[in-house]
Amino acid sequence: MRFVLESLNQDPIVRRRREFVEAKGIGHPDTMCDALVEAISVGLARMYLERLGFVAHYNIDKALLAAGQCEKRFGSGRLAQPMRLFVGDRATFAAEGTELPVHETAERAVSAWLQRHLPKIRVGQEVVLQPVLAPGSTPLRTIYEPAEAVISNDTSGAVGFAPFTPTEHLARRAADLLASTEFKQQFPDTGQDVKVFAVRTDRQVEITVAMPFHCEQIDSESTYFRRKEEVLHALYVELSRGDLEVDLRLNTLDRAGRGADGLYLTLTGTSAEDADSGQVGRGNRPCGFISFARPVGGEAAPGKNPLAHVGKLYSVASQRLAERIHAVHPELAEVYVSLAARIGEPIVAPWVSVQAISPSGQSLADIEPSIRELVATELQQLPIYWQGILRGDFRLY
Repeated sequence: MRFVLESLNQDPIVRRRREFVEAKGIGHPDTMCDALVEAISVGLARMYLERLGFVAHYNIDKALLAAGQCEKRFGSGRLAQPMRLFVGDRATFAAEGTELPVHETAERAVSAWLQRHLPKIRVGQEVVLQPVLAPGSTPLRTIYEPAEAVISNDTSGAVGFAPFTPTEHLARRAADLLASTEFKQQFPDTGQDVKVFAVRTDRQVEITVAMPFHCEQIDSESTYFRRKEEVLHALYVELSRGDLEVDLRLNTLDRAGRGADGLYLTLTGTSAEDADSGQVGRGNRPCGFISFARPVGGEAAPGKNPLAHVGKLYSVASQRLAERIHAVHPELAEVYVSLAARIGEPIVAPWVSVQAISPSGQSLADIEPSIRELVATELQQLPIYWQGILRGDFRLY
């Protein structure tokens, strides 16, 4: 373990006057891309385990959701042109003389995820799946052959941090709340495409939310604005319980007097039906939001192979480590953990950087042995991370 511990001489984010945090809901086109490639990834891993007894080489972390065309009016709508989901990168199509059902597995995974989260979108109807997959190179394929030590299939890294600020908690909570079963039961006319943008200035947080209403359940402009106010009230009740002063705005592009054309309506639940395309890596980080004040790695965790791609493994491990270090040493105002590895080297032996803001007068040398032990223990778990990833134990977007 190539370990470095250093102290940061800076103000914690909570002491800064301004902070920006964004969180995207499950129906946002970017989140959809992240979620769908991860669903395919899990499906392929399970298929390879069943057919081969091990997870073969693949990476499904490149995807583009191209928006369709939709006509919407009060009480009804029509999808004039379907969305298209382009899924690319590498997969193992044959092994030991046996053809493997890569495309079929991908389609089943996409269909199952959409049925669960966006049931108005069906593969082959509202969305067309267009896989652009091919076998990987021989050197990369051999990484995934059964071996005593798992080695990295990329030179890459990731960073995690703790604790979350109240603004970060607020943005993620708002996005999760608007996607929750309880909220959708109370407001079944709201779509799944949610974007939350929070701007804190001192103790005030201005939160801008975008979330469409289903056109089939909105019969007039007055109904739309009434339901909009009801949503705002319910959201305010939930989000105004903390110490921050909250100002909420919903669908700020709305213009009264223009009918359906002046409102944020949806037929399928997502703006990808006609307004916004999506791409892997533009959604939430594994912490569940995007914070402008935090360091960000260069990798998207969803869709990568869970066995040996450190862009995925370290995304999970760095966040878990930051949270565990802070839990053991809560006197540290902020903790940042960066992990990186070189292709071909063991995943359990990365470069490790732990940076922290410590109380005045305290030396990090006093707690370095404890932090080293926490890091070493977590890194030894990396070879079995893939099992938790397949079970869905870790948040990736």
